[in-house]
This record gives sequence, C-alpha cells and structure tokens, in this order.
Amino acid sequence: MEDILRPIYQERASQANTLTVLSIEKKHNEGTVTDTFDTVLLIIVKELETPVYIKHYTYDNKKAALHIVREDQLKEWLLLGSNRKIVEWIIHGKVLFDRNEYMTNLKNELRDFPFYERKLKIGLEFAKLIRRYLDGKVFFDNKQYLDAYNHVVHALHHLARLAVIENGFHPEITVWNQVKQIEPEIFKLYEELITSDETIEKRLELLFLASEFLIHSRTRFSASHLLEIMEEKDVWTINELLSNQNLTHYSVDLGILIEFLIEKSFIEEVNVETKGQDLYHRHYRVRKEL
Repeated sequence: MEDILRPIYQERASQANTLTVLSIEKKHNEGTVTDTFDTVLLIIVKELETPVYIKHYTYDNKKAALHIVREDQLKEWLLLGSNRKIVEWIIHGKVLFDRNEYMTNLKNELRDFPFYERKLKIGLEFAKLIRRYLDGKVFFDNKQYLDAYNHVVHALHHLARLAVIENGFHPEITVWNQVKQIEPEIFKLYEELITSDETIEKRLELLFLASEFLIHSRTRFSASHLLEIMEEKDVWTINELLSNQNLTHYSVDLGILIEFLIEKSFIEEVNVETKGQDLYHRHYRVRKEL
C-alpha cells in the first residue's frame, strides 16, 4: 500500500507548508486505531483552510485514509485529549518525511510531557471527572440507576486518564491497560463495577464510597492549575474566570468545578452588594488558609 500511496505523500512533502508525514498501518485485530482502514497517512501542515482535510482511497480490496491536519489543530488535540487516536499515531507511526526534525521533536515533547502542560491537562480531566461523578450521584439518589451507571463509567474513565497523566504519560486508546500497571486500585474499581454479581444499586453504592476517597485525595493537586491562577488576584467574578485565556479550555465544566471546590473548602464565596436590597453579586477567591 505504501508504494501505491507514495506519489500522494511525496507531492505533499515537496511543499514548504508540510511539516511531517506519518504512515500508520492497521495491526491484526486492532482496527480501531486506524478506524478500520488498512493504512492512514497523517500529514501535518502549517496552514490549511480548514483544521482537518480527509480523503479516502481504495486499492486491491484495501482501504487507505489521508488526514491532512493543521498544526494548531494537532496541538489542540494533544492538549485537550479530544482525539485519543492521535497520540498512538504519533508514537507508533512510521515517519515518511520530517522537515527540520519536526516529528522527532514532537515525540520528544510527548515523552518529556512539560510540567505546565501536564498540570493543565490534569485540571481539565479533573473537571470532567467531577461533572460526571456529581451527575451520577444525583441520578443515583433519584434511583435512576442506569443513568447513574452511565455517568459512573465515564467518571472512572476520567479518573483513569487522570492517573495516567499524573504519572507523566499521555493516555492512549488502551487506557485501562495503562492504568492496570500504574494504578491497579482504579482498575479494580472499574472491574468490580462491570463484572460484579451484586445488584446495580449495590455496585454503585460501593463505588461511590470508594471513589469519594480517591477523588478527595487528588483534589488539591488536581485543582492546582485553577487555584494558582485564581491566586493571581484577590477576587474573581465567574465571567472573569471564564474569559481568562488560561482557563478557556475548562469551558462548561469550570462552574461545577468551582462549586465542588467551594464544598471542599478550597475556594470561598465573596458577596458583593448590588443596588438591589438583599441581593449580592457572587464572587470567588481562594481560601487564605490554603
């Protein structure tokens, strides 16, 4: 397949806009990495009209996909973890072209995992975890056990990704294989949730109890990115937090994370008078004793 596709990527490689070209082959019984395609060509470029451009090809009963990705889109995927396949493509892909060692440097960066970037990813993953966990508890308290189960599975997945990132690795598609080695306690929780013979109500009840400790023990470190930014000034409005360029990636999860941190006494409310009687603006600050 590579011989057939060579004219396609060689044409791209000759363009100054192209940074690198990778080839990812489907492994036996692992079609999910390549979306069932036999070969994926990943081309990273500096500029592109759209963030991603994709073309599909067929040859001799085989399938190939060409993904042309703008560099800023690649960086966003790596930061937010919103395209889990991309890490595996970069780590395991065969480099066909590499301008100025772009891919070599990117792989080194992924391996080194700069501390600030890791702290931000931990904060984002923790915010997603808290949303799923709290929503799951609400469904559980209302005896909506199937909905609670769905949220808890997602919460455990975020907890697993969080553990992987804390240990200095990027979460891959096979995140549970990573967690089994890194934090077997979290893997055991997941295993018990999906394989236990207990009723779904009992499984969820036990899991919420166990998760409470795992989440509480991680809160200070996992929320440190947000808390350190909030310490840059005394008091914040919610709009100031949402519009802060260092917090924009938290998006809709920022509000619920703040409420959770208030409940756990990491953040406190500050009431500011309005013109209305007995009506106050609700502002926020980090608790001084922290």
